[in-house]
Amino acid sequence: MKMQAKVSKLLAVKYGTVMIAVSTVVLVSGNFLPTATQMVLADSIQDQINSLTQQNSSTANVVNGLQAQATSYQNAISVLQQQISGMQASIVSNQAKQTSIQQQIVQAQAQIVQEKAILADDITTMYVDGTPSTLEILATSKNLSDFVDKQEYRTSVQNKLQDTLNQIAQLQEQLQTEKSQVDQLISEEQSQQTQLANAQSQQASLLNYDQAQQASYNAQISANSSQIASLEVEQAAENAKLGSGLVASGTCGGEYPNQTPSPAGGSWGCDEPQDNTLDNWGMYNRECVSYTAFKVAQTYGYMPYWGGSGNAIEWIGDAQAAGITTSHTPKVHSVAIWNVGPDGHAMWVEAVNPDGSIFVSQYNYSYNGTYSEMTVSAAQAATFTYLYFN
Repeated sequence: MKMQAKVSKLLAVKYGTVMIAVSTVVLVSGNFLPTATQMVLADSIQDQINSLTQQNSSTANVVNGLQAQATSYQNAISVLQQQISGMQASIVSNQAKQTSIQQQIVQAQAQIVQEKAILADDITTMYVDGTPSTLEILATSKNLSDFVDKQEYRTSVQNKLQDTLNQIAQLQEQLQTEKSQVDQLISEEQSQQTQLANAQSQQASLLNYDQAQQASYNAQISANSSQIASLEVEQAAENAKLGSGLVASGTCGGEYPNQTPSPAGGSWGCDEPQDNTLDNWGMYNRECVSYTAFKVAQTYGYMPYWGGSGNAIEWIGDAQAAGITTSHTPKVHSVAIWNVGPDGHAMWVEAVNPDGSIFVSQYNYSYNGTYSEMTVSAAQAATFTYLYFN
């Protein structure tokens, strides 16, 4: 269950510093035996994939933030539009009121002209023979009562006309005051509407800028995703090479090789001492992860190279970084990771029983680097994390 250190440590001991400057991969026909450089190349590709995946994750977070910000801008634009619409409705209402007042002013002016004309007619009628004096009225009256009636009528007509003129003038003045107030209100509302329109324009500009940023970040994510896809193809080829060099002189438990050349030098397998060297995927010999790496490669034709960062408990994060699905549901021919001890333990799922228990094969369960099999209860199996390499 004890896992290995970084592959670079062992390579430094075996070969000194390994210099890598690989830009293209040359495929050689015939039998191919992976080299230490090939192992590090596979690890380097995974590092690039992880880096690009992390960039995409960070960029996606930025895009999510920009989308939330864009929503805020859009909400502000909607609120401003509602205010502009409300202001416009108020302006239209006040303009209608303004028109009505203006019509009333025109009517009042026409009425003043009409009343003045009536007054002129009455005065003309009263003074057909000129403007009579009091004595003249008295002289032409039949009696004193007739004189008083004429005088009162004259005064009454004058007072009535004057009152009418005064009322119309007051109405006209009042209407002019109301019109001035409405004119000022309309002017203020139009100014506020202009301010709201400017604010709306600013929010729209920010929204457009925000959306342009989102498009730029999404383009970056798309470019990274394309690069990741290309790297994964290259990585798959390198991983296939790592497994293609297995030339075993025999097999032991779980078909694990008894002896096969190691890219790091020497041989690995069940006939070799435990932890004597690395297998083709950077796992120490006869450890649980070396066995599960072998089973993955044997079953699916490839096994990701995680560069010696392969303690069983680390496989979960490594698998997720490589886009490999993980869950707590067991499946046949998946790798089960048990979070036990400081390093965890890796097992190969051979069967899933109807009652939820699982049958597994494994290496180094008893810390002696040997093969074993066992059935794990459903309750215990439910606590494992399963990696689906298919």
